[in-house]
Amino acid sequence: MISIKPDFCDLSFANDELLGIEDYESSKARWCSGCGAHTILHNVQQLCRDEQLPPEKTVFVSGIGCSSRFPHYMKTYGFHGLHGRALPVAGGIKFRRPDLNVFVITGDGDCCSIGAGHWVHAIRYNMKMVVLLFDNSIYGLTKKQTSPTSPLGIHTNTHPRGSVLPPIHPIQSTLGFSNVSFVAQTVDWKPAHLYATLKKAYDHPGLAFVRIVQRCPIWMKDSYEPVVKDPNAITLLQHENGIVIDSKATQKFHNLKEHDPSDLIKARELVETTKDTTPIGLFYQNKEATRYDEYGAHNMGISAEDKTEAINTLMDKYAI
Repeated sequence: MISIKPDFCDLSFANDELLGIEDYESSKARWCSGCGAHTILHNVQQLCRDEQLPPEKTVFVSGIGCSSRFPHYMKTYGFHGLHGRALPVAGGIKFRRPDLNVFVITGDGDCCSIGAGHWVHAIRYNMKMVVLLFDNSIYGLTKKQTSPTSPLGIHTNTHPRGSVLPPIHPIQSTLGFSNVSFVAQTVDWKPAHLYATLKKAYDHPGLAFVRIVQRCPIWMKDSYEPVVKDPNAITLLQHENGIVIDSKATQKFHNLKEHDPSDLIKARELVETTKDTTPIGLFYQNKEATRYDEYGAHNMGISAEDKTEAINTLMDKYAI
């Protein structure tokens, strides 16, 4: 389904006026009360406002799942597509229209299960976009089935006696993919850190992968409530080149850890050494990683006429 707002071109502001939050708000979000997606939506709208992203030059792409309703709630271009296929659609958009601001909204099932193959290659292609993984560790839209990131032993409708397979760790997996350039993690109940992470991701010159640990108040309440209430459950990663929040917000964290995001080996080790807590911050960033979108015809000085001539020359070889 292509979600194009009928009034998005009829912008109510002049070119010299600043955009407000209302210029990015579309229909009322229909997520459950208490769902972490509400906080994420508000922070993304704040980012769009603060960066003054033109709605007609911004597109949100999603697959299927609770999180994937996101494009309907943004007054921008949107593409609500097939399950697991958000990343290749976004890649096609960015490759053909490098002038657009591209955001991908995906979930733990959408990205890490049916879309896992696209996940690997999107990271490798490293085209300029922001990928937000809403990870609530459950298939919520279809009413509590085990997802690839569900905790071992959790009781669900597909595993009433408890899940039997260890979960995928999205951060650990992404750090192992070829040509990875940006990996960060945040949580929906720490809005200051969430916003700072979104800002850092948007500024990155490549594909920025952000896992957002997200509350599901309906199906995963027992799993997330203790984490939200326990100040020792989260470790804040700190570095001058990492995700920086103000001192007042930093004081709310009991566990602080210095981590250099330029060190990929240390980033991978960090996942292994912090399994008893949830580390949030920038795990890894490489601004020099190869970007596939820089090799498109539009970036190589090839005009439409040049392409037509090249095609005709090639076809002439096979003329009879």
